[in-house]
Amino acid sequence: MDVIRLVKKAKKGNKEALLQLIMSEKDAYYKLAFTYMGNKHDAMDAMEEMIVSVYEKIDQLRKEEFFYSWSKTILVNSCKSLLLKQKKLVLVEDWDETNEKELGHASTNDPYCSSDQQMDIQALLLHINEHQKEAIQLKYFHDLDYQSIADITKVSIGTVKSRIFEGLKRLRDHYRGDVDE
Repeated sequence: MDVIRLVKKAKKGNKEALLQLIMSEKDAYYKLAFTYMGNKHDAMDAMEEMIVSVYEKIDQLRKEEFFYSWSKTILVNSCKSLLLKQKKLVLVEDWDETNEKELGHASTNDPYCSSDQQMDIQALLLHINEHQKEAIQLKYFHDLDYQSIADITKVSIGTVKSRIFEGLKRLRDHYRGDVDE
């Protein structure tokens, strides 16, 4: 798929080209939205809001090759906006419970699907601050590069690297039992 060609078509009002761009990354969008929203329903709402914003603002995208990082930034902003509107804090402990109720089982779309071999990531993430958690999730759960994370979170690359480094250090220390509660 030629992203640049499709973005140029979408900028000229071709809805099919925009749909093709979004559908090719729908799983990545869903996982990213789920990370912030904590449940399937709210993640889908955030994606819907993102699609409308992308459609309305596509002419503002300067460099076509950055469509996916630009649209993911819009998605993150949509998630944060919805969370503020709902005045809701999504607790990590609620993720599994919400999924079991809505999905009835572990889903392959669930970025937090657990296995016997994985450590209890959710419990560990409670021991770092929200900025560190967000940076670590974007880097390791969504495989985003430092620049994309910096763009999404509106901080410098150095700040992103620091948040990840300090967050991982704190997680390692906690996991080893080096941190007092």
